[in-house]
Amino acid sequence: MRFPYLLSSLLLLLLAGRPAAAQMYSATDPFAHTFSIVARDPATGEMAVAVQSHWFSVGTSVSWGEAGVGVVATQSFTNKSFGLRGLALLRSGKTAQQTLDELLSNDEGRDVRQVAILDNQGRVATHTGKKCVDMAGHQQGSQFSVQANMMLSDKVWPAMAAAYEQHAQLPLAERVLAALDAAQAAGGDIRGRQSAALLVVRGTATEGPWADRLVDLRVDDSAAPLPELHRLLRLHRAYDHMNAGDLAVENNDMPKAIQEYQAAEKMFPQNLEMQYWHAITLANKQQLPAALALLKPIFKQEPNWRILTQRLPKVGLLTVSAAELKQILAL
Repeated sequence: MRFPYLLSSLLLLLLAGRPAAAQMYSATDPFAHTFSIVARDPATGEMAVAVQSHWFSVGTSVSWGEAGVGVVATQSFTNKSFGLRGLALLRSGKTAQQTLDELLSNDEGRDVRQVAILDNQGRVATHTGKKCVDMAGHQQGSQFSVQANMMLSDKVWPAMAAAYEQHAQLPLAERVLAALDAAQAAGGDIRGRQSAALLVVRGTATEGPWADRLVDLRVDDSAAPLPELHRLLRLHRAYDHMNAGDLAVENNDMPKAIQEYQAAEKMFPQNLEMQYWHAITLANKQQLPAALALLKPIFKQEPNWRILTQRLPKVGLLTVSAAELKQILAL
């Protein structure tokens, strides 16, 4: 555990001349030298923050967001309180700039902070402290801001901004990941890479926060966090299709349900669970031959799915007759 203490000593040196009582580092405020983006989609109102760093579990420190309120990225010598405090200030009606000004006004560590805030109107405010480790800087655009510190070169954040602007046709989640890809391609973090995170929230709050985080993905430790984050986002999209299929079943729209299930399976053909629940839905809708065709290879590859099938009628998840159940289990 020597490394955090060495960095703590470095921070004290950076802040030489400030009052000794103004300690900037604690175990709950980790270091997150990194690159990130905050952005809002003007068409949907969705807001996102995405980040990659050579630091463990960067998403638990840097990225914060709330539907209908805004998003915050707090990094460099991170003040994690800026996340919740920043969202509270935005919620109270302050703009992104007013929120940033208030957060920094009584922060003795402002010179080593890097912070980006975006509010629900798409207004952005960004701060790069004068003692952030080179290369460090930020660039704002229409309803977005990119920021980076401890980078290999000063080309990183301009590359992020250009990539974000060039991919306007993409959904917001994929668009901010394109910006992170551009940062890595331009050299990225001088130390390498370890973790990444992506958070997307709705533009307007709905019935509760459980429905308002549209995407919430983290790669805490990986040799290639961005490719893994892309994979997780694709998997997330596939399960969106599964959920849409379930909704179509509830609405008795079987053609739509089958279309959605097939779209999910096409994205991840090796995922047995997607295929399994597709088959169970077919069985429940009196399409037993089609269900059997899907279930047979699933049971062959993993017999535990057959055991699970025996348990479904008890809780109403499989509504076939006793004879049909016997036929299924005989596969």
